[in-house]
Amino acid sequence: MYDYTKSVLERVSFDANLFCKELEKAVKMLLPYEMEQLREWLISFTMEKPELKQCLLIVNS
Repeated sequence: MYDYTKSVLERVSFDANLFCKELEKAVKMLLPYEMEQLREWLISFTMEKPELKQCLLIVNS
């Protein structure tokens, strides 16, 4: 599920609102250890896309 979530997020990263919505869905579905992996991936992924940094709040809450 983690890999699928990552691929969806990569595909919708052109739109910050859509990215946040998909991230909210992922938070509900992923297991705790997958959430940790996703959090680490998001930090590195959003380094190149500062407009998506606001969405990090979703996984940190």
